[in-house]
Amino acid sequence: MKTILLSGFEPFGGDRYNASQEIVRLLDGSEVADHRITTVTLPCEFGRSALDLRRALRRHRPVLVVCLGQAADRCAITPERVALNVDDAPIPDNAGNRPLDTPVIAGGPAARWTGLPVNAVVAALRARGIPAEVSQSAGTYVCNHVFYVLMHLLQRRRGVRGGFMHVPCLEGSIPGKSGLPLATLVEAVRTVLAVCLEPGRDMVETGVDRLT
Repeated sequence: MKTILLSGFEPFGGDRYNASQEIVRLLDGSEVADHRITTVTLPCEFGRSALDLRRALRRHRPVLVVCLGQAADRCAITPERVALNVDDAPIPDNAGNRPLDTPVIAGGPAARWTGLPVNAVVAALRARGIPAEVSQSAGTYVCNHVFYVLMHLLQRRRGVRGGFMHVPCLEGSIPGKSGLPLATLVEAVRTVLAVCLEPGRDMVETGVDRLT
């Protein structure tokens, strides 16, 4: 059985929970469209998160990789369109690192496009009544760091699709933030994985630029 690699992050910034971590805990070992989901929880640290992702790619050899991160200020599921080659941390990561205006990969292109059909993903989620929209920026924190490294690594893995998606926080987990129920978030991620595995679902069809 072919493998999907799904990653989430540990809590950061003083939060008790990270929705992405709770999602991957529930989905680990389950199946979508005859593919088995294998998961990894990444540290919220520049550098080490990318190393752990690289190890997971080598170990599991997935055909699809979707990395998840929490964006507590967002109210919708937001697949990311582009990763930027810059680390510029508004707060320190969990190891105390705070890079400013630093390239993720020295000498790499300024940006890398996602490999996911983001418009098709949004349409499928909305059809299920789940709030969703395409995001044009993953920020410049650890989420973007992992996203950029992922797309860099997949340049050498032909036939492997991958990308990054932000999810809102868990409902009730952060004062002042609305969030979504965990069951809704899990349903959303399963829907996204199924869409990405559909035969003939091409980036050009869905309005997303091809990788260069």
